[in-house]
Amino acid sequence: MKIVIDGFGGDNAPDEVLKGAALAVEGLGIDVAVTGDIAVLEERMNALKIDRKGIELVPAEGIITTEDNPRAILKEKSGTSMGVAFNMLARGEADAAISAGSTAAIVIGGTMIEKRIKGVKRTALVPLMPCKGGKRYCVLDGGANIECRPEMLQQFAIMGSCFMEKTMGVKNPRVGLLNIGTEDEKGRELEHEAKKLLEKTPVNFVGYVEAREVPLGAVDVLVTDGFTGNVFLKACEGMGALMKDALKSIFFANLLTKLGALCVKKQLGDFMKQMDYKTIGGSPLLGTAKPVFKAHGSSDAIAFFGAFRQAKLFVENNAVAEMTEAIAKLGAGDEV
Repeated sequence: MKIVIDGFGGDNAPDEVLKGAALAVEGLGIDVAVTGDIAVLEERMNALKIDRKGIELVPAEGIITTEDNPRAILKEKSGTSMGVAFNMLARGEADAAISAGSTAAIVIGGTMIEKRIKGVKRTALVPLMPCKGGKRYCVLDGGANIECRPEMLQQFAIMGSCFMEKTMGVKNPRVGLLNIGTEDEKGRELEHEAKKLLEKTPVNFVGYVEAREVPLGAVDVLVTDGFTGNVFLKACEGMGALMKDALKSIFFANLLTKLGALCVKKQLGDFMKQMDYKTIGGSPLLGTAKPVFKAHGSSDAIAFFGAFRQAKLFVENNAVAEMTEAIAKLGAGDEV
């Protein structure tokens, strides 16, 4: 298996990308292709003393930034480190692609260069979030589609259910539709119409779910439009940061609280690990014909290794094939 990664995507590229690639080759038994300026990549590999075994360097010129028009990846920026990675995937020269670069460019590249699964209306970013009991749930859409139609949410539910079952190992994942209440009359027309579709969809649909119930483990797949999903995610991230700061303030207030922290050191470590994005590594862009993953912009080597691990599982479990079959059974219409 070969996974291609954008060598200059993210705040810590290319060093952390290269170190993550080396960890993936050694720990996952895969081959990795790294795109970018060959001279720079070789110089950094030598400086970091990274073995070239299992790592292919693929030439590319420049990068696409968050300031660039994301559609530039299709033409004038197609030769950049991200553009070359997506084109390698599209040509069948890699089994999956990873980038920590511009989210908008990743969505455009994954959708327009790699193309969508037949019948899929829109691709969706799918971040994994921590919840009660040390478990994870996924959110569709995490921000790729600001405006959605009910049938798109129906497809998100199917793809998210396939992802959680085939890649994350969750049996019969519970699918919930994010809303401001659980009563039938609550919400907008989007939620009302999506609920009608989801009740007839072959997933384990549990109905409307309120935001406060989600971190407590109410669902395995949370379905919503990209605007609402992104607001929800950022609110959760902010609360997570607040909790970390609050715990530090409590346990380091004085000698007695420091002794208390020692007594629960392992439990605190487990909690912090669960809250750390590095343990997951990347979010899949579901709906693409081949696996595409978005890594966190500030990823280090460990986080990139997590993204490689997720991509490997995604490929090994034929997640795209499962989604393709499920969408076909749904009787989805032509792409729009």
